[in-house]
Amino acid sequence: MIVVTGAAGFIGSCLVSKLNQEGFKDIILVDDFSNPEKNKNFNGKTFSDKVDREKFIAWIDNNHQFIQFIFHMGARSATTGFSKETYDHLNLDYTKNVWKKCVEYGLPMVYASSAATYGLGEYGYNDSHEIVEKLAPLNLYGESKNDFDKWALKQEKQPFFWAGLKFFNVYGPNEFHKGRMASVILHAFNQINATGKMKLFKSHNPDFEDGGQIRDFVYVKDLAEIMLFLMHHRKNSGLYNVGTGKGRTFLDLTKNTFKAMEIKEVIEFIDTPMDIRDKYQYFTEANMEKLHSIGYNKPFYSFEEGIEDYVKNYLLPNKYY
Repeated sequence: MIVVTGAAGFIGSCLVSKLNQEGFKDIILVDDFSNPEKNKNFNGKTFSDKVDREKFIAWIDNNHQFIQFIFHMGARSATTGFSKETYDHLNLDYTKNVWKKCVEYGLPMVYASSAATYGLGEYGYNDSHEIVEKLAPLNLYGESKNDFDKWALKQEKQPFFWAGLKFFNVYGPNEFHKGRMASVILHAFNQINATGKMKLFKSHNPDFEDGGQIRDFVYVKDLAEIMLFLMHHRKNSGLYNVGTGKGRTFLDLTKNTFKAMEIKEVIEFIDTPMDIRDKYQYFTEANMEKLHSIGYNKPFYSFEEGIEDYVKNYLLPNKYY
């Protein structure tokens, strides 16, 4: 039995699909299933049961003997919230409870951390444990993720295998429900469909041209591959970056989206909203040496390949993965 929390969400539902493709059918979905839009993400997938997230910790006590692995993808993923209490409950304290159950019952776990922990990148984007205490995330979401990473590294009692994955800018199918928090590719697709053009944020940093802001964009299908690798690997516990190791600009993203949609490029630039301007990252790029050093060697989707697959096979036909 494999448990996936956040199973109705973007990354969690794509992981369930990948597990099904690899022959895993005995899967427990954990989430808040009250959102009908999110629930579309697991339609057509094979699983054994659904468990409400507020009942999950108690459910582990009654079912731990059947669990082979826990993927804890469930979290408050919005980066613009202002309730520290909510982030502490859903991201920090909840993950502590999952961790403690994994220690108690000898269960391996992979959980979702985030590249948001790196803040402005003052200490680079290296998944070394030595810099975790120094990091200064830019929002409560990043703080909650880094607070858990710090807590985990201090624990004398740890699951026999665990990995915290610092996801960079993930894009791909099953993010229709995410609204403002969806990837820029989905926003670009929707804007181009509606208006025939795409508006990008101007640069308010003299070191970057308009549209030249750089992110490490990683396709969600690559995340699923990495998580399955770790499920089989089960050693070398720790924090791992999950990006491609190669940053690309928003202009690259937009041009490739137009190309995949087979529409002529029309790009405009607008001011970055004031509520995020002072916390806006202009560059992220994952150092991927640690993951490769433990044996992960599958090639990543190139940016062009990922956007083409996402647009042509999911967005244009309005399909889920």
